[in-house]
Amino acid sequence: MASYKDPGFQERTALAKAAKLNALEKLKAKPPVDPAVLAERKAAAEAREAAAAEARRSKAAALELAKAEKRAKAEAIAAQPALTAAQQKAARDARYAARKQRK
Repeated sequence: MASYKDPGFQERTALAKAAKLNALEKLKAKPPVDPAVLAERKAAAEAREAAAAEARRSKAAALELAKAEKRAKAEAIAAQPALTAAQQKAARDARYAARKQRK
C-alpha cells in the first residue's frame, strides 16, 4: 500500500490554476439570464420591499399610538387629586378585607 505523499508547491499551484480555469469555464458555459425572468425577479423584489416598508410603517404607527395612550393615561392619573392619608388607609383596609374574604 502506497503512503501519502505531500504535494509540493508546484503541484499545489497547478491544482489551484486548474480549479480556477474549471470555475471560469463553468461560468462561461452558464446561459444568459432571460430579460423577462430578470424583470419578474426585480418586480418580486420591489413588491417584497414595499410590503416590508408598509409593515415597518404600521409597526411604528402602532408604537406611537401605544406611547400616546400611555402618556394620556399618565396625565389622567396625574390630574386626579391626591388621596388623603385617611382615604389611603381606607383603601388599604378594603383590599386587606377582600383578600381575607377570598381565602
